[in-house]
Amino acid sequence: MRATLIYGAGDVRVEDVPDPVLREPTDALVRVLRSCVCGSDLWPYGSMPAKEKGRRIGHEFLGVVEETGRDVAGLAAGDLVVAPFMWSDNTCDFCAEGLQTSCRHGGGWGIPGVDGGQGEAVRVPQAAGTLVKLPVAADSALLPSLLTLSDVLPTGHHCAVTAGVSARTTVTVIGDGAVGLSAVLAARRLGAERIILMGRHKDRTDLGREFGATDVVAERGDEGVARVRELTGGDGTHAVLECVGLRPAIETALAVARDGGVVSRVGVPQDPEVPMGRDAFMRNITLTGGVAPARAYIEELLPDVLDGRIEPGRVFDRTVDLDGVPDGYRAMAGREALKVLIEP
Repeated sequence: MRATLIYGAGDVRVEDVPDPVLREPTDALVRVLRSCVCGSDLWPYGSMPAKEKGRRIGHEFLGVVEETGRDVAGLAAGDLVVAPFMWSDNTCDFCAEGLQTSCRHGGGWGIPGVDGGQGEAVRVPQAAGTLVKLPVAADSALLPSLLTLSDVLPTGHHCAVTAGVSARTTVTVIGDGAVGLSAVLAARRLGAERIILMGRHKDRTDLGREFGATDVVAERGDEGVARVRELTGGDGTHAVLECVGLRPAIETALAVARDGGVVSRVGVPQDPEVPMGRDAFMRNITLTGGVAPARAYIEELLPDVLDGRIEPGRVFDRTVDLDGVPDGYRAMAGREALKVLIEP
C-alpha cells in the first residue's frame, strides 16, 4: 500500500510500504477513507533533523474495518469507524477516569511498529477500545465533520471544558488555526455568549464568527492585550483558551485573563518554561489544559455532528489525494490552507 513518511524538515514523501497485517488478537485493520494534516504535524515538518529512513506520520483518520483479531468485540468487517489520535484499551484505570492519553496499554500512531494515519490502511492496536462506530454510510457528506472527532474538535472541547466554560463565563480564544476555531465552536456549544477570538487571518476569523465568536482582535502583544481589556471593561475574561503553544501566546493568555480566571492550554508547548510568575500568582490565575483525551469525548460530541447542530468539518479548506499530501503540507506551513483533508 501507499503511505506518508517524513524524512526531515520540509521532506514529506508518499511511498510504497508493506500492507498492514494483524499482529495481536486485539488488532483490527482499517481501510482509510479520510485523513488529514494536523497543525502538530507542522512542528516536525518545520524542524525535524534529516534522517536516512523516514517515519510514518498522521494521527487523524476514519475508515472501514476490513478485518478484526479474535479478541476484538463489538466491531466487524464493514463497520465505518473513527479513530482518536491516540489508541487505548479504554478499560484500564486511567481510561476509566477519562484519561485515555495515559492508557497503560496505549500509544500513538506512527511510532515504531505502528502505522500512521496518512495512508491507505492502518493496523489499529487495541481496536475495541480505540475505534468508535459511526452510524452513517461510507459516502456520507458528514465525513469531514466526523473526521474532526479524531482530534481537532475534542481538543477544542477539552480546552473549553478544563477552563470551566459555561453560560456564566466570558472567553478569549488565542489562535485562529483549526484548534482555535474548534475551541470557539466548543465554547459556544457550552453556552458562552461572549467569545473573543484573537487572530489576524480574516478568512479564518470570519469562520470563527460563524462558529460563535462575538469579537475578533487582530492585534498582537501589548496591543492585543489592551484591546481585549478594552472590550471587557478592563477586566479580561474568565476563561482563556490558548491554542497555539508558543511562549508569546501563553504570555498573552495570562495577560488577558480576569483575576481569578483560568487559562487552558492545548497548543503543543514549544517552550519548556511557562511564565507563571508573581503577577499570575497574585491574581489567582489557574493554569490547566493538556493533551486532549479525545476518546473520552467522542460519544458526547457525536450526536451534535450527526444532527448538524455543529459543522466542525468546515475547518477543512483544501482536499488532496495521497499524491497531493506533500503539497498539502507546504500549503499549511505557508498559511495557504487552514487544514488539509486527505482522500486516499
